[in-house]
Amino acid sequence: MTVHVFGHRNPDTDAICSAIAYADFLRRTTRPDAVAACCGAPNERTEFALRQAKVSLPRIIMDVRPELRDICNREMIYARPTDVFYDVYTRMNKHGLRSIPVLDENDCLLGLATLLGMLDLVFRGGMEASQSRGVRSTLRNVVSVLGGQFQHEIDSDRTEDLIVTVGAMSAGGFTERLSEFPPDRLLVVSGDRPTIQLPALEMGVRALVVTGGFELSSGLAELARNRGVAVIRSDFDTATTTTRIKAAQMIEGAIDRACEVLPAKMPVTAAKNQIYRSSQPVFPVLEGKKLVGVLSKSDLVHPPRPQLVLVDHNELGQAVEGVEEADIIEVLDHHRLGGSLKSTGPIRFTMDPVGSTCTLVARMYRQADIEPEPGIALCMASGIISDTLYLRSPTTTDVDRDILDWLQKFVKQPLEQFATDFFQVGSALRSSPPDRVVREDCKQFEEGDKRFSISQIEEIGFDLFWQRQNELAQALSGLADENSLDFSALMVTDISSNGSLLLMSSEPVGWDEINYPQLEDRLYKLDNVVSRKKQLLPLISSLLESASMP
Repeated sequence: MTVHVFGHRNPDTDAICSAIAYADFLRRTTRPDAVAACCGAPNERTEFALRQAKVSLPRIIMDVRPELRDICNREMIYARPTDVFYDVYTRMNKHGLRSIPVLDENDCLLGLATLLGMLDLVFRGGMEASQSRGVRSTLRNVVSVLGGQFQHEIDSDRTEDLIVTVGAMSAGGFTERLSEFPPDRLLVVSGDRPTIQLPALEMGVRALVVTGGFELSSGLAELARNRGVAVIRSDFDTATTTTRIKAAQMIEGAIDRACEVLPAKMPVTAAKNQIYRSSQPVFPVLEGKKLVGVLSKSDLVHPPRPQLVLVDHNELGQAVEGVEEADIIEVLDHHRLGGSLKSTGPIRFTMDPVGSTCTLVARMYRQADIEPEPGIALCMASGIISDTLYLRSPTTTDVDRDILDWLQKFVKQPLEQFATDFFQVGSALRSSPPDRVVREDCKQFEEGDKRFSISQIEEIGFDLFWQRQNELAQALSGLADENSLDFSALMVTDISSNGSLLLMSSEPVGWDEINYPQLEDRLYKLDNVVSRKKQLLPLISSLLESASMP
């Protein structure tokens, strides 16, 4: 099973780059099936870093909840409407099926054929003779089911409604019986009985089936050719031959075209109620009109759960949608420990108060004595440079400095120049609409009974912020309302001055105790504050805690 390595929602450079690098590390060590993923589009700086590293963006997956296409049986056992009962039954019996999807010539689903429905079609009783004797098929199908041969073949691939009549009575009575049906639809079954065969040939029936391994005499064979009667040889006795001919019935009349179908992208949890309420044995799973698999109720008893590795976060509120229905097998992070993560069994949990998750990943390469490829090395360096503001953030540790120096050995360009170029591109305030600005690097948190978010962007100077302040305030309020948060905060960090502006959607109780200058309503100046993790989040937590104390 594939294990997906995910960063947090609204991913920043460290989240995406650590997912890419750690998936590469896992593939080279313990999990060759590891795949990097992200639950959001990258910002311009991340795209710049990946282009420089010549590394592809991870697959964007917004929801990991299992879908029907993930658990359905993709072994394509199906039938065509022109297939005959005998062949379809043999196929179903081989695979232990009670129902089978029926596809048209374009492989689009026509419906389901059940074994009971096909048996009812083939062995119809209590009906008028023409219907109970009827077989819709081709003569070539009849020969195939009988394992026989043509002694005289005429238009054998034409689909037609045949009427089966057995010559097991006196010649007079049989001739009278034949006159009850249109001769061009009659398929007469007879043993080595010329007294039966002759009137059938003279009447010009559609076909004559000679049983017991016999064949027509030369004279009767010549009569068959003259009268345009097809002749088939069967090695079976008359009773068996008749039964087998009935089994040459095409299944098109047994197709349930109103059967329930399920879309391939339907979440498993959403499909359960619909499936359990239905008496249908199996359910075709479709992409458009194309069959991608079938699903039975037993497939939902213990559906497989996706396996995830979380990097750069450890709180479920920051994880990809559907994480509750997945198995988290490992966490690699450098943030505070959240209280929402649970697992059904022991997992590997690596946390260290360093400046970047990419530092932790690079340290694993180093400890395992594995040299990263140049692109992966630059990828990890990008995450460190981004999260530590090129080692100037107060979150920076000696470990970050040491690891970044080690990565320089594998990177083909000077990291100092790369860092300068990195921060000069991708101004969110210059290139993004306000809704995207406040969501670009946004994380949600819970403190007591308060739920809130903190977004952070890095800029060179605050000029663009002042130009867009009002629309950013509106977008921030919209973000809080959309996610039912008590408040949302936007931290705009000036890389050049190592300070930030803090814009609030609203101010919680106790906010007046903040010890930073207020510039305008819900706007504050935070000198020497550049870290959401180590500076702003602890500040907000302490204010909320103080306000909740009696």
